[in-house]
Amino acid sequence: IASQGDFDSVQEISRRAKNAVVCGLARAQMKDIDTCAEAIKPATRGRIHTFIGTSPLHRKYQMGIDEAEVLERVTGSVTRARSYTDDVEWSAMDATRTEADFLCRCVEAAIKAGAATVNIPDTVGYATPDEFAALIRMILARVPGADEIVFSTHCHNDLGLAVANSLSGVGAGARQVECAINGLGERAGNAALEEIVMAIKTRADVMPFWTGIDSTMLTRASKLVSRVTAFPVQYNKAIVGRNAFAHESGIHQDGVLKNAQTFEIMTPESVGLKESSLVMGKHSGRHAFREKLKELGYELGDNAFEDAFVRFKALADRKKHVYDEDLEALVDQEIASAHDRIKVVALTVIAGTGGPQKATITLDVDGRQHTHESTGDGPVDACFKAIKAIVPHEARLPLYQVSAVTEGTDAQAEVSVRLEADGKTVTGRGSDTDTLVASARAYVSALNKLLAREARRKPETMLAS
Repeated sequence: IASQGDFDSVQEISRRAKNAVVCGLARAQMKDIDTCAEAIKPATRGRIHTFIGTSPLHRKYQMGIDEAEVLERVTGSVTRARSYTDDVEWSAMDATRTEADFLCRCVEAAIKAGAATVNIPDTVGYATPDEFAALIRMILARVPGADEIVFSTHCHNDLGLAVANSLSGVGAGARQVECAINGLGERAGNAALEEIVMAIKTRADVMPFWTGIDSTMLTRASKLVSRVTAFPVQYNKAIVGRNAFAHESGIHQDGVLKNAQTFEIMTPESVGLKESSLVMGKHSGRHAFREKLKELGYELGDNAFEDAFVRFKALADRKKHVYDEDLEALVDQEIASAHDRIKVVALTVIAGTGGPQKATITLDVDGRQHTHESTGDGPVDACFKAIKAIVPHEARLPLYQVSAVTEGTDAQAEVSVRLEADGKTVTGRGSDTDTLVASARAYVSALNKLLAREARRKPETMLAS
């Protein structure tokens, strides 16, 4: 928990989560552990996960301490965490580059201090599957009390081996895997949750384990995470990529048509891909729209539903068919903008090969409408300058990204905008069949998040000029 934003997020998740263990991460420092304990306090099942670097490189260059002090901090941090909860996890950061004897001593110290889970991270993605399995087996064999706790893996993907190493760790005795949807994480990312789940499920003949995860939710979760983080999923990504179940080769297509098992080791339905039972269009009514939203996992209140339905009808007037992805983008935007102080009212853009690129935008700011016209180096630049003239700010724009929600020339554009101010980053998203309108909505969405953050610090900020 490295910031107030992290603290607020963990605390809110702790309030909302009913069945899951909510785990907060803290350095081996008493203040960090105390903060973590406060963040998870509302959780039905809360856990504190504390860690420290153990490898020679981390001891010498990152922390400047010797083995004795590392061991002292291991004991002290776990003991402090145990004063708040019985569910404590401890990690040896850079475990795969730590001397075997010293790593075992650290694990033993953590267990003696009361850790119920010990995590063995491949922090820099250095290990190979055989090495990682051998490391887990060695610790289980040598450390007293190791058979009484849960061992965990936490593998990074720097060499593309995160999933393979995690599965090797499970085969060697680990019973917890730390992973991320879409493999998100530092540098090349972490082990991908969807790949771990489906590997165990598909190869139950050689991995007789159970995850308890509903695999039919994987595709939906992947898309949600991709939209929220503005990290697109590569087309050939295993399990959840757009091409994961696509067959282009004639031989493959022929085989799949005769029997899908010839070239598919799992079904699209098993990861949540299925043919839509309802095709939505401009003639679809409220009942069909509500049923489709339920099918997609959305339960909206009456006001939110009516607002979403109005936007759906407007979209359906511009598109012949409205796909599930269109509705997900529409409803996600509706939910995200429900309490926004700034809203896009109207946008007119003049663009072309000759003459200035000009944008005129009208924004509703706290109930009052403001209009401004700007020119720029392209229509998007002109649009963003007009918005900035109405709502002045000093935020930097490190990301502007456009993707098509579906196929076809009438597809909605989904735009992601990332703004950075005072070392903090926010991401806004917007969708529309007009790319420039989607861009304006995304920019305004990000500004609203900056406003919300500033409002916690100052009573009034960034008022329209």
